[in-house]
Amino acid sequence: MIITISGPPGSGKSTLSKKLSSQLGMELISMGDIFRKMAEDRCMSLEEFGILASSNEEIDRKLDESQQKIAKEKDNIILESRLSGFLVDANLKIWLKASLETRAERIANRENKPVSSALDETLERSKCEAQRYLDYYNIDVSDLSVYDLVIDSAKWSPDEITEIVAKAVSYLP
Repeated sequence: MIITISGPPGSGKSTLSKKLSSQLGMELISMGDIFRKMAEDRCMSLEEFGILASSNEEIDRKLDESQQKIAKEKDNIILESRLSGFLVDANLKIWLKASLETRAERIANRENKPVSSALDETLERSKCEAQRYLDYYNIDVSDLSVYDLVIDSAKWSPDEITEIVAKAVSYLP
């Protein structure tokens, strides 16, 4: 079984992925972690590497090809990434959403920065990534029709969202 978990920055993808992986005993593969490792391998900060990625199409393409390869070679995985729902054939595709303000507050708390800074950075990052995905793959990330389940992560706690998704998994053949 392959489950994809996608959503914008600060929507709760990592939290849900970790909880669900633990509860279901499935391997978690986080493309965000792989992106961070790529930055580290280049001795760059995440922000510096993000800027480089926005001007170097090969970085995104390498990352996206990597997740497609992983999905073909492995089973019983949770694949967490912004585009996994579009790029991978999965048994269950989940999109987490939350308002920009909610996401910025979460990011500000996580990164210990002012909410106003997190809001500006999150908005800019989302616009940049959306444009790249449209340019590279003709993917409109606002089109949620590829997802089986869309959950507003501001309405439920992480444990409640995990239970919602686990229940959906229990209905899969």
